[in-house]
Amino acid sequence: MIICTRKATVEDAAYVALLGRITFSETFGHLFDKQKELEAYLASTFGIGKIRSSLQKDNNAYWLAFADELPVGYAKLKKHSLLESLDNQTASQLQKIYVLKDFLDKKIGIALYQSLIKEVQGLQSGYLWLVVLQTNQRAIAFYHKNGFYSYTEHFHTIGSQTFGFDLLIKSIQN
Repeated sequence: MIICTRKATVEDAAYVALLGRITFSETFGHLFDKQKELEAYLASTFGIGKIRSSLQKDNNAYWLAFADELPVGYAKLKKHSLLESLDNQTASQLQKIYVLKDFLDKKIGIALYQSLIKEVQGLQSGYLWLVVLQTNQRAIAFYHKNGFYSYTEHFHTIGSQTFGFDLLIKSIQN
């Protein structure tokens, strides 16, 4: 299997939107008590127009991962995303790394992460941070293995449900 990653462009909005919908549903769909709340979230978060607009913003960068030329995952970076608790030090936010369930054991997540981290190092960011669902042990283990540590927790409501998240952070050595 040939794995490659590349930066996404505006023309890739449909790929990103579709991958976002599928991977979110595969990973978190079982957590929603009400199917229509999941569907509403997917429509508002992964609509092609919204993704296209996000891809056009200078502060965002996306990558696509391909396995034998099939799009199987994506990552999103917010280049400049300060955390108040870091006393205005430069920081970037890893907003998403998602891989289709059938490809999780193919090292695609690490390929996306490595592409993203090169960009962060070029930005001269002091930190990279992210939030991860507290019950997503696979993702937490991945991030810990790649140098992130737990920083704090917070909660986010989608529809009628509230989810607990851990904020993880990593110091970037330039």
